[in-house]
Amino acid sequence: MAITTEMIKKLRDKTGAGMMDCKKALTETGGNMDSAVEFLRKKGAAIAAKRADRAAKEGIIVTQVSVDGKTGVILEVNCETDFVGRGDDFVAFAKTVANTIEQKKPVSVEALMSANSSDGKSLSALQNDLLAKVGEKIDVRRFKIIQSAEGFLSNYTHMGSKIGVLVESIGVTREQAAAGIGRDVAMQIAAMNPMVVKREDISKEVVDRELDIYKTQAKNEGKPDAILPKIALGKLEKFYAEVVLGEQLFIKDSGKTIKDVLVETGPGVRVQQFVRYHLGEEEA
Repeated sequence: MAITTEMIKKLRDKTGAGMMDCKKALTETGGNMDSAVEFLRKKGAAIAAKRADRAAKEGIIVTQVSVDGKTGVILEVNCETDFVGRGDDFVAFAKTVANTIEQKKPVSVEALMSANSSDGKSLSALQNDLLAKVGEKIDVRRFKIIQSAEGFLSNYTHMGSKIGVLVESIGVTREQAAAGIGRDVAMQIAAMNPMVVKREDISKEVVDRELDIYKTQAKNEGKPDAILPKIALGKLEKFYAEVVLGEQLFIKDSGKTIKDVLVETGPGVRVQQFVRYHLGEEEA
């Protein structure tokens, strides 16, 4: 069967692959369009395998909250270059993955990739389609789902989708979670990267380690042994102010802590939990 320019163009429009790749795919498959698409998908997968040793540290963090505010999804999808990560095809794929997570609630990345998206194709197949189109390693790295029975979820993305946050707040309305205190707290977490909601959430091991460090620092500075515990406790308070969400100074009003802002919002308003993803970070 003769391979025409029109056939090549049609395959290219369908897959985004290069002209020569499309011509080869059609030649190898006798001009069968569906088989040619599959040929290019397989080639995309082969490219991914060849590039397996390449770091896929670019990409985006996606956050989304269901219409009722009860389910939140946070997701990291990686690629090799920022150019691909900002492309419409990559962003659309990441959004499809997030939607599938919200709908199917898979328990692992493996289960997620075998799940079908709303168009009936598995995410693994869609990933291969994207591989064939962009020629880069694509990796759905991690995700988390939060569901709230008592409160509502808020989400926020920062720095061109390089940082994403989900927050569960109790004692707020859906509107306050979406555009009020919930969103403000999510922005705070994105900017200031707290470790925990309240100081009681920090393990004894971490506290003991910090105290030991502060005592050693003070001793090395020549401070008397008798006052080392007092100095260490003073530094521990500064540590809490940096890593505990409720004790951080509010980025919109440095005269208040987050705890102050929550109290002002209304009785019983509190942050139950949060998740913060930073693109490419090492997981604890």
